[in-house]
Amino acid sequence: MAKRGRKTRTNAGYMISAVAEMYDIHPQTLRLYEREGILKPSRSNGNTRLYTQSDLERLEFILKLARGLGVNIAGIEIIMNMRERMSEMEKEMQAFVEYVQKEFFERPPIDPDRLRTALVRVGRPHLAHSRPVGK
Repeated sequence: MAKRGRKTRTNAGYMISAVAEMYDIHPQTLRLYEREGILKPSRSNGNTRLYTQSDLERLEFILKLARGLGVNIAGIEIIMNMRERMSEMEKEMQAFVEYVQKEFFERPPIDPDRLRTALVRVGRPHLAHSRPVGK
């Protein structure tokens, strides 16, 4: 997807002019994405925007939404926020699964007799049949 043109790369990443050329996008569009909070490049000591490989992958996804699917900036922001939240939830679920696995495999086995006494049998509830008053 990315056009490979002249690269202006520092140790930390690509400068805005190089990214704009690589993706055939105006630098003002990249600045707009930053203002809207959907792209967050790092900054050099001289306050120059520096785009890392991770930023470029994020930009490619943004451009797929905008160019390929016609999603506007507000929609892109919503999708990106949902994507980040889903990633956070996935990490939380993985941590929970690891915790349950650890607890399951590290706890001593349960004594079956103790387990039987700890369980309470639940039966079907009995409904009291009431008769109409006066009959």
